[in-house]
Amino acid sequence: MLSLSSLYAQRGVRIAYIDTEYILENVPEYQDATQQLNTKAQQWKNEIEEKLAAIEQKRIDLSNEKALLTNELIEERQEDIDFEENEILDYQQKRFGPNGDLFIQKKQLMQPIQDQIFAAVQDLAEGRKYDFIFDKSSDAVMLFSAKQFDLSEQILRSITRSAKRKQAQSKVEKKAAEEEELIPEINEELEAREKALEEKRAERESAVEKRRQEILAAREAKKKEVEERRQKILEEREKARQAKLDARSQTSSSAKVEESNETKGEETDETKTEEEAKPEAETKTQAELIEENRQKKLAEREARIKELEERKQRILEERQRRKDSINAARNNN
Repeated sequence: MLSLSSLYAQRGVRIAYIDTEYILENVPEYQDATQQLNTKAQQWKNEIEEKLAAIEQKRIDLSNEKALLTNELIEERQEDIDFEENEILDYQQKRFGPNGDLFIQKKQLMQPIQDQIFAAVQDLAEGRKYDFIFDKSSDAVMLFSAKQFDLSEQILRSITRSAKRKQAQSKVEKKAAEEEELIPEINEELEAREKALEEKRAERESAVEKRRQEILAAREAKKKEVEERRQKILEEREKARQAKLDARSQTSSSAKVEESNETKGEETDETKTEEEAKPEAETKTQAELIEENRQKKLAEREARIKELEERKQRILEERQRRKDSINAARNNN
């Protein structure tokens, strides 16, 4: 250690620095890739905002239609909205989360340039015998740095010369990258991390899809149960209505039998003697009045029955129209 210090004292310590941010700003390939990545990130952001706006509109529509919907339909619509919102939030996390696509591709974008900068710094340090080369844009605090010790321009020229030597190969790689809309992978370690993240995303998407299928299956079972219960209620109502109609039919038949008996009695009375003709005429007139009153009551009863049947039919038709309207609205959504 003492001999090394003596050596430094004899020849002097050679120190320099670079500005990585300045170098990156002046590398055309890095700027082009950054622009592509920013464009892609903006597309993802616009896509997420559009989906969230659509979800909000669905919430507003549901709030406006609550008065026309049953509690079961309201719960179904709310579940659909919540499920879609969770899917969008998962997608947002996938794109912009700590381990999302934007973070990974930024690292992929930086790594090749950083490797070139590191290689150029190593060559320059070994060729000119520098002891220390710092990075001005890193976390190291540099209270003062003389411009004469700045090697950023030399590192940038070294990277530019290297890029010109590989120009033909770089064009092919750039074209392939544009066709795939991906930034090339950097090294095996990064590839392994990317693969692990992809597996996690696939596992998460599989779990989300499984949960979605379970929700859909439960919803279908619930709808089937509600439909069966509704059908049972309709059948019971139909049986009760038919029983009432049968009872009314029996009452009407009894009335007809009584009417026939009265008619026969009147025909028998016509054979009476002339001395009984006057009282018989008076009795017959009273019977006719009773018969007219009875017929009037029967007519009123039939009219009421007919009115009740028509009102019931209107109610059933109205219910069917509401059901068709709700099904059409749900299919449109």
